[in-house]
Amino acid sequence: MIGATARLLNRLRDDARGVTLVEFGLIAAPLFLTIMGIGDLAYQSYLRSVTRGVLERAARSSSVGTLNATQIDAYIENQMSTINAKNGTTSVVKKSYYNFSRVGKPEKITTDTAPLGSYNSGDCYEDANGNSTYDAAAGASGLGGADDIVYYEVTVSMPRMFPLAKMLGWSETQSASAMTMVRNQPWANQGTPTVRCS
Repeated sequence: MIGATARLLNRLRDDARGVTLVEFGLIAAPLFLTIMGIGDLAYQSYLRSVTRGVLERAARSSSVGTLNATQIDAYIENQMSTINAKNGTTSVVKKSYYNFSRVGKPEKITTDTAPLGSYNSGDCYEDANGNSTYDAAAGASGLGGADDIVYYEVTVSMPRMFPLAKMLGWSETQSASAMTMVRNQPWANQGTPTVRCS
C-alpha cells in the first residue's frame, strides 16, 4: 500500500498538465484590471478629443460672427448628442474679456489707494463686465463684442465604460474638458470698459 501511494505521489509530482490553468488563474485578475484601465483611459482621451474638436469648430464660427451665443450652445449640444445619448451631460461656459492679459484675473484697478494692490474704498477700476461693481473675475457672460477675447470651456460627463471605478474607489462618472480662447473679428470698434470709482 505504501509503495502504491509513493508511485501515485511521484506521478502527480511529475504531472504538469494543469499548471497552465493555475498560472492563468494567478494573472487573470491583474490582466483584466489592466485592460479595463487602459480602455477607461483611452475612452477618456476619445471624449477629450471629440470635445476639443466640437469646441474649436464652434469657437471659430463664433469669432467671425456666424453663430450667436444661443446657436453655439445648440451647435455644441447637437454635435455631442451621440455621446450624451449614453447618459452623458454637456456644459458650456462662455466669457468675454477686453484683452488676453485680463483672462481669469480681477478687474483692473486704475487708481489705487492704500493698501496698494487690492481693491478698497477710493479706488477706481475698469468695469469690464458692465455690472457697476468690482469683480474678482473680470469676464462678462456671453460672446462679447468686436475684437473681444472669448474664453470657451466645454465639459462632458458620463458613466464609465467598465466597473473599474467601483473596484478602485473612483467616481462612477468620468469627465473631459476642453478650453480655448479666440479673439472676435474686428467687425466694429472694440468697446472700452467704463472706469468707475468708489
